[in-house]
Order: sequence, then structure tokens, then C-alpha cells
Amino acid sequence: MKIVVHLPSNKKIINMKKSHSLLIVMVSFVMTFHLSLSAQDGKVANKLFYSEIGGPGVITSINFDSRCNSNSQLGFGFRLGVGFGSKDREGYYSIIPETRTYYSIPVGFNYVFGKPNSAHTFEVGTGFSILTRKVSLFTYDYYGKSGNMIGFFSFMYRLMPEDGGFSWRIGLTPVIGTSGDLYPMGAVGFGYVF
Repeated sequence: MKIVVHLPSNKKIINMKKSHSLLIVMVSFVMTFHLSLSAQDGKVANKLFYSEIGGPGVITSINFDSRCNSNSQLGFGFRLGVGFGSKDREGYYSIIPETRTYYSIPVGFNYVFGKPNSAHTFEVGTGFSILTRKVSLFTYDYYGKSGNMIGFFSFMYRLMPEDGGFSWRIGLTPVIGTSGDLYPMGAVGFGYVF
């Protein structure tokens, strides 16, 4: 008796494996970076590693945020991340829509307001997300213009303990879509300040 096993040749399985590998690499990098900084005492915890749902990462993203002044949680800073998204693409001759997976790379600059020595802060920022696939996103027209980049603004409340630890953020992140339309959006994130 001969048993034949047919394995699915689905591209989604391959893409999921790639996204899990990318997540493992990002987490390993941040943990190594954190361990190297933990030996330094007397510094304010102003670096943030967080995951975000919504916002410029499209569906979800992993981000690193830091202030330019290493002795303060306030002032100018930046964010850099890796996100994930998917978009259904319907062809003229296809009956079943094809799901296209892509990654996003959100890059942003921000300014954090608040009282010194307070964990409660407010962020105002702007930036763009580079998309690894040309897709039509955040447009009011169903067949809007495709592109490889979207813009965003951020208006976020942030809870960042000065001595480090668990952090969260929530707010509005309006997105400028690939067709140039301004699309209302929000985001929520959870992370760790160090």
C-alpha cells in the first residue's frame, strides 16, 4: 500500500513564515540593544519598542521610537518600524479575488510634549510608509491610484514611565493614501520603555 500526501502550495503559508522570521529578527535585535543599554545607569528611559495596531503600518507593525536628547523623554524624536498588510485584488477575468500581502516600513519624525518627570505625554508627528508592493490604499475611489508610499500624521497620548517599563499609546493617525486622499484612522500600541 502506498500513501501519498499532498502538501498545499499556497503562497500564504510561505508569506506567513517570512513574516514570522522577520518578527523574530526584530525582537532579537531590540533585546540585544536593550541588554547593551541596561548596563548604563543614570539615564532617562526614552527609547520605546512597541507593537501597533492600525496607523501607518496599515494592519499591524513593530516600531522603535527614540528621543534626540538622551536625557529627556520630551522633545524631538523619530520612529522606525516594519509593518504588514494585505489587499484583495480583483482581476477582470477572475471570479475569486486574489489576496496580495505586502510589508510597510513606517518612518516618522515627532515631537513629544509634557511636564518633566511625568509619565503622561502627548505626541505630534508626521512621516511616510514605504510599501513593498504597489497597491491602492486609503482612497475613496474603489479603483484608486496605486502607489508604493503613503503619508501619515500622528496625534497620540503616550504613557511612558521615566524609569522604564510597560508603555502604551493611543490616538489618531490620519493617513494620506496612494491617491492623495486624507483618510481618518486611529492606532493603539503597547510596548516597553527603556
